[in-house]
Amino acid sequence: MELTIGVDLGGTKIAAGVVDGEGRVLEQVRVQTPASTAQAVEAGICDAVAELTARYQVSAVGLAVAGFVDEGRSTLRFAPNLPMVDRPLRTVVSGRIGLPVVVENDANAAAWGEHRFGGGRGAEDVVMITVGTGLGGGIVLGGRLFRGAFGAAGELGHVRMVPGGLLCGCGNHGCWEQYASGRALVREARALARTSPEITARLLELAGGDAEAIGGRMVTRAAAEGDVGARGLLAGLGRWLGEGIADLANVLDPALVVIGGGVSEAGELLLGPAREAFEAKLSASAYRPHLAIVAAELGNGAGLVGAADLARHP
Repeated sequence: MELTIGVDLGGTKIAAGVVDGEGRVLEQVRVQTPASTAQAVEAGICDAVAELTARYQVSAVGLAVAGFVDEGRSTLRFAPNLPMVDRPLRTVVSGRIGLPVVVENDANAAAWGEHRFGGGRGAEDVVMITVGTGLGGGIVLGGRLFRGAFGAAGELGHVRMVPGGLLCGCGNHGCWEQYASGRALVREARALARTSPEITARLLELAGGDAEAIGGRMVTRAAAEGDVGARGLLAGLGRWLGEGIADLANVLDPALVVIGGGVSEAGELLLGPAREAFEAKLSASAYRPHLAIVAAELGNGAGLVGAADLARHP
């Protein structure tokens, strides 16, 4: 049984795990990301891998990184939460650990993991949307990860949904993630709690009466407990998701859209409205097959598992 290691490299932690050919994580280690310098980050990756290779014989390593990776799956062009610009990550790490290395964007790796072993398994054309602090994505077409000419495909959160809309951290206005993300959910929840406390009673209770203390998990919990305002907020986010998915269907025509990320823990309170909005906004809806919108299954481990499998099938 061929084993590989997947590494999920984030701004605050490095998670590394040994993964078998069925997508099972046999062992996992976590260390804090030593984010002072690129060299320190690379040393942290190598230390985590070395801890696992001391106990397992592995054939390759896949790195999932939140950032732009070049078309050769080698150089990390830019990572917003790491001190790394145009860093030859594959060459450096491979040279130190003595194993083949593949570098991939974390959302792409998560999409591949869900395609192979999670909510998207069995489908050849899958889009994954990760609804976390921001909105990310990955695309699998014809059973292959679609990366584009320069390795930057799948940045779904920065498709502009509202011309002249809210300012995004990328510098543009009206990006999808400004309306369908954890950050957007919290912004709207705090505003609603300030103006309409009568319909957000449980949400405010969870926040200790302070609207500015409201967080995303509080919204999900309050909604599950029947808070009218919180349910409306999740439904609103779901509608933004569904409308965007209808546009994606016109461009990519996937069989499945898998919804992951922290906000997806709301389940049908989010997915139900997303499906309704998709059905309402899909062009020529009555005359074409409709894709399925399903929940991710691998949770926070999708990127690690996907990176490990991409190392096996680069």
